[in-house]
Amino acid sequence: MDFSRDELARLRGAVARYGEAEARGGIFSFYKPKGPTSHAFLNQIRRLIGVQHIGHAGTLDPLASGVLVVGIGAESTKRLSDIVEKEKEYIAKIKFGYESSTDDEEGEKKEINPLLKPSRAEIEETFLKFIGNIKQVPPAFSAAKVRGERAHRRARRGEKFNVGAHSVEIKEIKIIDYNFPFLTLSVTTGPGVYIRSLARDLGRELKTGAYLAELERIRVGDFTADRSISLS
Repeated sequence: MDFSRDELARLRGAVARYGEAEARGGIFSFYKPKGPTSHAFLNQIRRLIGVQHIGHAGTLDPLASGVLVVGIGAESTKRLSDIVEKEKEYIAKIKFGYESSTDDEEGEKKEINPLLKPSRAEIEETFLKFIGNIKQVPPAFSAAKVRGERAHRRARRGEKFNVGAHSVEIKEIKIIDYNFPFLTLSVTTGPGVYIRSLARDLGRELKTGAYLAELERIRVGDFTADRSISLS
């Protein structure tokens, strides 16, 4: 990802507060746009401000946007492990009728049952199977580890493997809008939840198929999208 001149100027202004922020712990909340990986976004910040010790608290996929909590400085990055464990809130747009090889818009699509239209009541009843402490299988294209290696690396090599289920917590799921085949949800979670997996599993329970079409992370702990540093 390359920032424009205007974006670089805004970013310089934002990180000029680094010294002040260091006194508060050196933790920033950035708003990552759709497109770059979290790693690429961090690399741009690293090169711009000349600080190598930079990390983030929870990856956002390239097709996702929203809150990316960034620690600048060696001491700050040590504290990110605490922030990773904080509650998170998402706005997720799901498309029914198909499954995706990546469980999101990026992957190869497979038609499942695009004519089966679940009712709002059926959808809300199905939510009950996913709220609370559950077992969730991460996507094949994910950072989950399989025998010591990231699953996405094995998937890109075309390997066949099983990603083990992880114990996670989904605290709340609410419908924001439903206009078939699209369903927009507000989802509040604990750490480690894959919203792509939630979309996939919801579609399977409803026997229509589904994948994650859009995702925005609007909160990580006390860090919110409306108070994050934006470059747009």
